[in-house]
Amino acid sequence: MDRIEEKTIRDFGEQWQEFQENTGYYASLDMFKDVVGPLIGIDEIRGRIVADVGSGTGRIVNMLAEAGAEHITAVEPSTSFSILKENTARYNDKITYLNISGHELSLDGHFDLIFSYGVIHHIKDPLPCLRACYRSLKRGGRIVIWIYGLEGNEFYLSWYRTVCRITRSMPHWALMGLCRILYVPAIGYGKLSQLFKLPMHEYFLKHYLQLDRMTQVATLYDQLNPSYSKYYKRNEALELLEMSGFKDVKMYHRHGYSWTLIGVKP
Repeated sequence: MDRIEEKTIRDFGEQWQEFQENTGYYASLDMFKDVVGPLIGIDEIRGRIVADVGSGTGRIVNMLAEAGAEHITAVEPSTSFSILKENTARYNDKITYLNISGHELSLDGHFDLIFSYGVIHHIKDPLPCLRACYRSLKRGGRIVIWIYGLEGNEFYLSWYRTVCRITRSMPHWALMGLCRILYVPAIGYGKLSQLFKLPMHEYFLKHYLQLDRMTQVATLYDQLNPSYSKYYKRNEALELLEMSGFKDVKMYHRHGYSWTLIGVKP
């Protein structure tokens, strides 16, 4: 693990200490269905042995439990591990908790499904993690990942990369203050997107404006805090799973700004 990856894990550990709760649409199965789109149905999770790689505060773990997974392995390397366990306590009889990084997963041929939501794009070299997931799946098992997309984010990225050079070095209290200030123009932009077809209007209408206020602030923090983020082109995202050994890879361009992918272990 290199220095950037270690710092990214620390960044998220600090972030989840502040934003511990998962509420409303952000924590709902409706949100989960929106992410996986046409690639996998909720009914395909019921009764399955699954893993969530990069569990954070347990949001996706709870969704998988609500969807009827038989057993869930929650993989989280950061200091938010205790928050993860607390937030998923009502399902702890069907959860195994691993305080490790994804590339350390070593349950060969164990899982029917592996999910990784919003994690792979924060790993500088994601192939070791994805290959560990590949080994850990049964034959015919599937991986589902959600990552940032380059296509559809060009306007956003034109200023985001410059801003992040500053925010990634800001102390937690200062970044929190900035995000509370940025929340106002973010909501204003979202409201304008209801009237005009602005860049990323679909994201604001179908996602951001459906979140509660604290989650909207947390979303801004989530963008400006991590030490490493990559926005994937379509072909890069496809190659990511194919290079890890997965076949029959399918993709879903969610709201024109991100990619959800599913691949099969042959």
